[in-house]
Amino acid sequence: MGLFSFFSKEKKQTLDKGLAKTKEGFFSKLSKAVFGKSTVDDEVLDRLEEMLISSDVGVDTTLKIIDSIQARVKKDKYVGVDQLNGILKEEVAALLNQHHEDEFEDFTSPLPKKPYVILVVGVNGVGKTTTIGKLAYQFKQAGKKVMLGASDTFRAAAVDQLTIWSERVGVPIVQQGMNADPASVAYDTLQSALSKDIDVVIIDTAGRLHNKIGLMNELSKIKKVMQKLVPDAPHEVLLVLDASTGQNAIEQAKQFTAATEVNALALTKLDGTAKGGVIIGISDQFKIPVRYIGLGEQMTDLQVFNSYAFVESLFNE
Repeated sequence: MGLFSFFSKEKKQTLDKGLAKTKEGFFSKLSKAVFGKSTVDDEVLDRLEEMLISSDVGVDTTLKIIDSIQARVKKDKYVGVDQLNGILKEEVAALLNQHHEDEFEDFTSPLPKKPYVILVVGVNGVGKTTTIGKLAYQFKQAGKKVMLGASDTFRAAAVDQLTIWSERVGVPIVQQGMNADPASVAYDTLQSALSKDIDVVIIDTAGRLHNKIGLMNELSKIKKVMQKLVPDAPHEVLLVLDASTGQNAIEQAKQFTAATEVNALALTKLDGTAKGGVIIGISDQFKIPVRYIGLGEQMTDLQVFNSYAFVESLFNE
């Protein structure tokens, strides 16, 4: 993958702007960690550990990074603090790249299946419906035919919000209102998509975690009925997390990965928080690729996550 080969200047600016708060926090903490020091010694590593944990990278991932840096310091005998930024950048890039070998480059990339079925999960309030609307817009702009399915029938507001997004974006929606059977809505959505030669189907699901068994059963049922029509559906089980909740997002990821086979992540509200480091921890801890990131209010502010561009933006002072 070439250096920003497909990353337009505009996308890069959106990413830089969206990560501004995270970057600011990250570098001010990093400067404090190395203040008054010329080499990377145990004290610097302790401060660095503290800085990474307070940047929401997470304890396990932080210890992995620190161990790796420690090994390099031991091997090279002398590592100046001026080299620390570069070493840290390499370590973070290595962690993120483990899970992004299959990343598609942007919304115009060919999809592996047709219809490509995305089942969206996540608690209420993380920006799930908005993410679905923006995804629909981006895929449509890329020339793909999109259809939405309103399987979050637990709240009337969820169906209404998704309907508003479908109208705004100009894509069809299949919905049966509140209290309808979520699996039945998903089945009808796929049936309609197959008859209309749709490229991408995005199905919303209920975002409740208070009853994990109920959630698990519901998602299993949705999958089962969809597979009657498209045997390998859903192709993407997308968990939407709010980056601004930091460690709480990691907790939600734990709950949802235990309840269903999540294979892609979307992190929203990155532009409004200094907790963007959570991307590093979540990607490493759950071995699931971050597929999309939300960097603002505009429909175009949802980007396909590119680990290389993310690291470049985060570490480019």
